[in-house]
Amino acid sequence: MTSSVFARARSGALPLVCAAGVALAPAAEAQNRRMTIIRDAEIEALLRDYAESIFAAAGVTSRDSEIILVQNKEFNAFVASGRRMVIHTGTLLQAETPNEVIGVLAHETGHLAGGHLEGLRNEVARAQAIGLVVSALGVAGMVAGSAAGVESGARMGAAATTIGPGVAMRSLLSYRRAQELAADRAALSYLGATRQSARGMVQSFERFADQQLFSARYADPYAQSHPMARDRLQQLEKVARESPYWEAVDSAELQLRHDMMRAKLSAFSESPRTAGRRFPRSDDSIPAQYARAIVNYRTGGTRQAVRAVDALIAQAPNYPYFHELKGQILLESGRAQEAAAPLRQAVALAPKSGLIRIMLGHALLQTGNAGQLEEAIANLTTGLNSEPLASDGYRHLATAYQRQGRVAEAELASAEGLLIDGDIESAKNFARRAQAKFSRGSPGWLKADDIIGYESPAGSTN
Repeated sequence: MTSSVFARARSGALPLVCAAGVALAPAAEAQNRRMTIIRDAEIEALLRDYAESIFAAAGVTSRDSEIILVQNKEFNAFVASGRRMVIHTGTLLQAETPNEVIGVLAHETGHLAGGHLEGLRNEVARAQAIGLVVSALGVAGMVAGSAAGVESGARMGAAATTIGPGVAMRSLLSYRRAQELAADRAALSYLGATRQSARGMVQSFERFADQQLFSARYADPYAQSHPMARDRLQQLEKVARESPYWEAVDSAELQLRHDMMRAKLSAFSESPRTAGRRFPRSDDSIPAQYARAIVNYRTGGTRQAVRAVDALIAQAPNYPYFHELKGQILLESGRAQEAAAPLRQAVALAPKSGLIRIMLGHALLQTGNAGQLEEAIANLTTGLNSEPLASDGYRHLATAYQRQGRVAEAELASAEGLLIDGDIESAKNFARRAQAKFSRGSPGWLKADDIIGYESPAGSTN
């Protein structure tokens, strides 16, 4: 990960067993695929705000769930193992209102609260058993038919060996369709309980129905991992329109935050030409200015980018992410000392953001000023308390400790970062070196001991 807050935090195959998600295509396509996970303080804060009331209505605590943003242009979201909810950047880019995203989150929360992932695992095992039983019966029929000299019996037995997997798959897909409808009903109840409209949810499914229109003409509806979109849409819209909150709309403030999030995503993840078409110079809105500032930064126009961000700060001085962006631009342009002030301001305005604190710690470290090492360590440590999987934060912390001559702490921080990155053997080597320098039973010694004794989860390649 670079020092950028909006950056690739980790790219790898997520060990996911996917429940039926929003997308029409099977969510299992996401399994074993290398995914680029995006970390961004502004977007994550917005998604948490979208989900907070929905989680509360569902009885799901934020501690028990995690929303992961994945770089992918498709409109998709799904629930994965470890109570993770995965959402594509394409979903956020295509959703024109907060309510559309909230509807998606409500549906996925229905899967979380309903324990659908665990149920799906059990159903997979049951479907496999059904397939094996039917296939076994087919083999028995072949043997019996051949022994009796009955040609038709043998043919029927042979057919049964191929039918078995189909029977199992239909059983599994039927179960998944039931889960999807249950998640729809749950989402409607959460939206009603929080006095929000289900219009955005309906709009999302209308998009799916349009995408499916051609291919669905010749599709077997029972071979779909989700109910046919039009049938599902009709059921959903009928109930949604009966809600007293159907006409409810998002607040202007929330819509502005949503628009700025989309501008940021477009400017960082799409080509400058595409972002330019979305936000032409004739558009003088704050989101458009935001997008153009980021595009300037990406295309090497650092001076113009800083001027553009300063103009944004003048219009909204208390918006922390404008200060964060200015600090990021300056830091990644080799101007760490200048980056420290806007990043300190961003931290003051968003003190709970571990990602921004880690960036500030990095900037202070990059100044080379020994007098700022303690401030760097304090921010890195605080940031890592809320972002314990930010391996780059541990690398910066190791460097800061090394410069102070605190070798044991530096080696322990290196071990923690390597463990997060999956380099388990190197992590254990650093942990052994660190442990030898700590007093037995001290907090550092115990942390090192945990790493030394760490065993890779079953199925891990490490």
